[in-house]
Amino acid sequence: MEISTLATYHCLAFVWYFFVSYSIAHVKTEERPSEVFLYGGQWKYLTVLNLILQAVFYGVSFLADVLRLIKKLRCAKCVISSRDLLFSVLAFPVSTFVCVSFWTLYTYNRDLVYPKSLDGVIPLWLNHAMHTAVLPFALLEILALPHRYPAKKKGLILLGFVAFLYISWVLWIYSVTGEWVYPLFALFSPFGLAAFFAGSLAIIVAFYNFGEFLNRMIWGQSKFS
Repeated sequence: MEISTLATYHCLAFVWYFFVSYSIAHVKTEERPSEVFLYGGQWKYLTVLNLILQAVFYGVSFLADVLRLIKKLRCAKCVISSRDLLFSVLAFPVSTFVCVSFWTLYTYNRDLVYPKSLDGVIPLWLNHAMHTAVLPFALLEILALPHRYPAKKKGLILLGFVAFLYISWVLWIYSVTGEWVYPLFALFSPFGLAAFFAGSLAIIVAFYNFGEFLNRMIWGQSKFS
């Protein structure tokens, strides 16, 4: 794909994610269900944090494209490294995890992850923007250009560290409020919850590996030499 075309795509994707993030952050306070928007507000939900992550990623990608267009290759090289690290370790696996896990649990019992009280607050289009569109965007990014993945050990350590930070944030919120971020967590014993977190981490690691596989299958080893 031509650099100018990539720049246009990444700019539009950045604007889209900025708009979606703005929309969810400005849900009218008086309309927010009290059982959903407690301590931590929207920023306790992985879905919302993922929107910010995607906006940052596409912003960095757009910057890399612009630097390449104006021939600032030395600066572009550094930004491209950051872009690829963001995509490989976080943007692709987190987006895939958000989409797959949300709709799996929603289909099983929506009240575990998305109470019906939210239907009157969050429009249908915004729900799909947060939970559905994130996966096609991630797949399109793989098709658009190759991304250099870090060494497997480094990539998984970084992914595991970010997962640890989010789990710590979830547990902290529970310690302060006595309420779980997702009603699903209340169904588990402490051991069961630990097993659930471990299983979720295994799934997101699988999505990391899947992204790396797709990247190499489409672009080949020669693109990274």
